[in-house]
Order: sequence, then structure tokens, then C-alpha cells
Amino acid sequence: MKFTLKKYFLIAVAGLSMSSCSNFDQINTNPNAATKASAPMLATTLILDVSRNSLGSISSMMNGKSIIRMEFPENAQYNYLGRANFDGLAVLNNVEKMIELSPAGAYKNSYTALGKFVRASKFFWLSMQLGDIPYADALLGEKGTLNPKYSTQKEVMAGVLNELEEADKLFASGIKFDGDPIYGGDITKWRKLVNTFELQVLLHLYRKTGDADLKVKERFNTIVTTKPIFESNADNFQVTYSDLAGQRYPFYKLGNTTRLYTMMTNVVVDRLKDLEDYRLFYYADPSPVKIAKGAAIDSWDSYLGYDPSMVYGDLTTIFGGKDYSNVNSRYLELANAEPVYVLSYAMAKFMLAEGALRGWITSSASTHYTDGIKASMKFTAGFTPDNEMFHHKRKMTDAYIDAYVASDKVKLKTTASEAVQLEQIITQRYLSTFMLHAPFDAFYENRRTGFPVFPLNPKSNLNVPADKFPVRWIYPQKELDYNTANVNSAIQSQYAGNDDYNKPMWILQ
Repeated sequence: MKFTLKKYFLIAVAGLSMSSCSNFDQINTNPNAATKASAPMLATTLILDVSRNSLGSISSMMNGKSIIRMEFPENAQYNYLGRANFDGLAVLNNVEKMIELSPAGAYKNSYTALGKFVRASKFFWLSMQLGDIPYADALLGEKGTLNPKYSTQKEVMAGVLNELEEADKLFASGIKFDGDPIYGGDITKWRKLVNTFELQVLLHLYRKTGDADLKVKERFNTIVTTKPIFESNADNFQVTYSDLAGQRYPFYKLGNTTRLYTMMTNVVVDRLKDLEDYRLFYYADPSPVKIAKGAAIDSWDSYLGYDPSMVYGDLTTIFGGKDYSNVNSRYLELANAEPVYVLSYAMAKFMLAEGALRGWITSSASTHYTDGIKASMKFTAGFTPDNEMFHHKRKMTDAYIDAYVASDKVKLKTTASEAVQLEQIITQRYLSTFMLHAPFDAFYENRRTGFPVFPLNPKSNLNVPADKFPVRWIYPQKELDYNTANVNSAIQSQYAGNDDYNKPMWILQ
């Protein structure tokens, strides 16, 4: 969806200030700006928070092994996760106020539904980092609960699923609402998002299909067979950028030195080469050393990625020699390089492919898988100008895309084991989210399924022990300092008192 961000940024800033500060010096007050909260204003704040949060962060890309950053040794590149924090929950204080300020009837249904979706999203991803978190007792400070008790991860997941189902019902009885910078208040698109996100949550619960309380398979099937979900790239939950201050693509060159220190990884480059996938030419630039020696920009051999687990000193030598591929110049040269999505139609199709593979739905895993690849390629081609600088003479035409998905290297190996097919599905999902899309999706999918396979080097790995990837963040220092009894109780019940990066949370057991 295309939209103009300017007015929404102004509204969002005002909305955020409502939750953090109530006093303004008169000299700093813009008489033309809104200083009273309204439901649309708070809706904008909430939507931008869950659609833009962390999109500019390069940590997700390093954590997902898609790029290497060479300015200095990066913790994320070498598997150090650190502490999570609860600061992102503060925006949820706007939910109740938004609902209070909304008109009665269908409008209130829409705003209430939005609030439930945002709550579900924020609590889900926080629990995915840590395990047990404050949920039932969270955000009750104004009511006197200053030291919230922790809900178990199962309780959080059950609550998230229920809030998403309630959101879908409320949107179904709602009406187009104001303050939405993504879908323009279109409740059908919001229903599709809510239900597609619930599919994502349910796949993370695949180990819990025997849990009678959660009904994982049954919920998944019900959504697919009876509820609206993403149907095209037009449904993507994404932010579109423009050439206005504060609204440019995060990698855009103006005032941005990030790209000066990045290299492509072999995790991405070699997979694309193996599959003869033209997305390589849209995602990366050729090695300047190879081009200087006469290689063609459309030659597969001109593109080089390196092992992101190599020790930093060895990578420094390669970086200094310049014989590597960087990310494609379009990310640097175009202020509106491409929209950045949190959840996409392509991802939805790969989720359906996995659901079909697991027997949760009766439709064809192969068809969903093929549709996901096509959606990813058409998204990339559709947002890339027809310029050799950006596609390096390897245009992804409809004819190429059709031939690609029909090739023996790519098509789903339906007679192979479930593990082989799952690796194909997750690998294509991974390739579809290159750059800033779906923050940390690669980490969570690798943690959940083991795919895509990431390199692990004990000589560079910052995790302890050095022969393992971490599976979780650890609890915030603020919780240890100010909510000591409750966080310690959660650590004891989950991890035998050891708040460790390697302890599997309930969802992984």
C-alpha cells in the first residue's frame, strides 16, 4: 500500500508525546499542531510502532546471516544477543485511551480490534525473546500494580491467540477508521493481517499440537478455510518510503555510512547461485575487483559472499581487498528503494506450504510454495527500476519466473522426506526476506526448524559454549533491579534459576 507519511509522522510524534510527557513549554508549542489526543492520532502511533519498529536496524540482518558489517566486530554478527527490554510495551498505554476516545458502535469495534492486534503483536514477540513475561498483570501501574507477576509462556500464547481471534471478530463488525497509515482503515485488509499473523503464531507452536487448550492444528485449519488471509502483495503489512526528510529508505545514501562497511554473505549468495536465482542480481552488486578484471556484471562468477562466522581479522583482509559483493546499489541510491514489510503475502504462502506439509490443511504444499516464490520475485522486480545498474542485465520477467519455479533445482521435492521439503520452504522464505524485511524472522525460523542452516565457528562465536547458537535473550536489568522477586520466580520455574542464553523456553520444548 502506498501512502504519504508526512502527516502521519507528525501525528505519531504528538501521540507518542502523550504517553511520555504531558507538559509543553508554550514557546515550543506549535499552534497549528494537534495537542489533544484523539483515537485516530493514537491509532497512528500504535500502527507505526508495530510496522516500523526496528526496521532500520542492521542487527537483524547480521543475526540472520544475510550481511556482514565491517566497521567493527559486531555482537549480532557473532551471536551475542544480550538483554531484552520491556520499553517497547510502553506504547500499549495508548491502547485503552484510544478505545475510550473512539466513537461508539462500529468505530469503537475497529479501534478495539486494532488495540488487540497491537497488544498481541507486542506481547508475542517479547515472549519469543524471553519465555515467560508479564502479561495478565502488565501495564497496570496506574491501577497500583507496580511489580507485575509473570505469566507463563503458554498463558501468553493462549492470550495472544484469543486476542487475535477477538480482533478478527471486532474488525468484522467494524467500519473503516481514521489514523491508519498502512491500509487506510480498510477493515478487510486488517482482518487479513490479523489472521495471517495468527498463522505465523501457530506455526511457532507446532511442537504443541497435542495441547488440548491451544488447538494449534484446528485453529490453523479454521483460519485457512473460513477467514480472510493475505491474497496478494497488495496485502503486505509494509511501510513505503519517499524522498522526504525522515521518510527515506533506511539504507539511503544521504547521511548514511552503513553501506560503506557491509558485505554480502555466502549464506545468501551461494544459495542464490545454486538455484540460478536472478534475485542475486537485484540483491547484490558484483565484486569491483572482478569487474575491473573484465568480468561481466551479469556473470554469476562476479558475485562473491563470505562466511559471516569467519574471525573478524580474516574478514578485514577480504574487506580491504574489495573482492566481494556489497548490497545492491538501489538500496543506497533510491530514497524509496522498496517498501519494507513486517509480514508479506510471500511469507503467508510459505506458511501455508508448511501447514500443508504438516497435514494441517488439505491444499497443496507445492502450489503454496510456488506461489510464495512468485510473489517474492514479483515484489522485488516490481519495486526495482528497469536499470542495468540495479538488475545487472538479469531481469526477472514473468517468463523467467515461470521457468525458475518449474526447474528441478527449485520445485518442491514432493517425494522426498518432510525434512527435505521443509528445508526448501524455509530457505525460500529466508531468501524472500532479504534486507530489512520481517526483522529477526531468519533467527526465529532457524531456531524453530534448523533452517536455513547457518555457519557456526567456535573461534568467533561469542556465545558460551562456543559450539552452540543462543536460543534466547536474557531478562532486562531493570526487571532484576526493580521487579526482583517476580522475575527470579520466572527464571526459577523455567530455567532452574539460571537466566541463560542456551536454555530452551517452553515453546521450544
